[in-house]
Amino acid sequence: MKISVVVSTYNAEEWLEKVLIGYSVQTYKDFEVIIADDGSRQSTKELIDKYAAKYPVPLRHLWHEDKGYRRQEILNVAIVEASYEYIIMTDGDCIPRKDFVEIHAKEAQKGKFLSGGYCKLPMSTSKHITEDDILSGKCFNIKWLKSIDKLGFSNVLKLGSGTISAKALDFFSPTTPSFNNCNSSAFKEDMIAVNGYDERMKYGGPDREFGERLENAGIKGKQIRHKAIVLHLDHARGYKTPESLAANLAIRKEVRDKKIKWTPFGIKK
Repeated sequence: MKISVVVSTYNAEEWLEKVLIGYSVQTYKDFEVIIADDGSRQSTKELIDKYAAKYPVPLRHLWHEDKGYRRQEILNVAIVEASYEYIIMTDGDCIPRKDFVEIHAKEAQKGKFLSGGYCKLPMSTSKHITEDDILSGKCFNIKWLKSIDKLGFSNVLKLGSGTISAKALDFFSPTTPSFNNCNSSAFKEDMIAVNGYDERMKYGGPDREFGERLENAGIKGKQIRHKAIVLHLDHARGYKTPESLAANLAIRKEVRDKKIKWTPFGIKK
């Protein structure tokens, strides 16, 4: 199966470079990387161009002008522009373990979307990780991470799980599978069938709402939070406001109450 990996970013070259390094050493090779860029500065383009010249898989850059937080709009462009039938959604602050794309490929299932999680790191560890640490896989080692700064118990569980224990943990997890933009995937046709992301929504749950519409359309979530591993690098969230959170919650409530499958504020207007 051919896969399109969509990576969202905005003015975060230091983190994006670490993510690009992570996708350069994947065990699964039949994929492309699309950077969905919500209006970053020129230096982001220069970084992507530098990597694209020698990258082991196709690397594309989709950009629109910076007019404030419009991530959902550029993600919808990426869905349409994706070359392949299956799409992994992730962020430009999430370093993938070398088997990340392979796990999504193996677990992909018709009538399902995959719900992964992340291992959130403190800023000290996020800064400490080097290119060599990613290429060698050292940055996914529990002992090494703990030598730099604290590591939460849930992260230890994810990073320390083998094939059998990860399967068991995902099966017995009390967490309901949801669409999380840092680590989720679905078939392109299913994403288009619900008209992509709701572009009215700002920070705070637009990916969850997207997943709720997929669920209403009969595409159910499948848990892979202990199988598909990404390291979430720390960052500020200046675009998070009480107003955006409240507006998003109201939209999500309507979607759940009315079992809405299609948004008129998505790919097709």
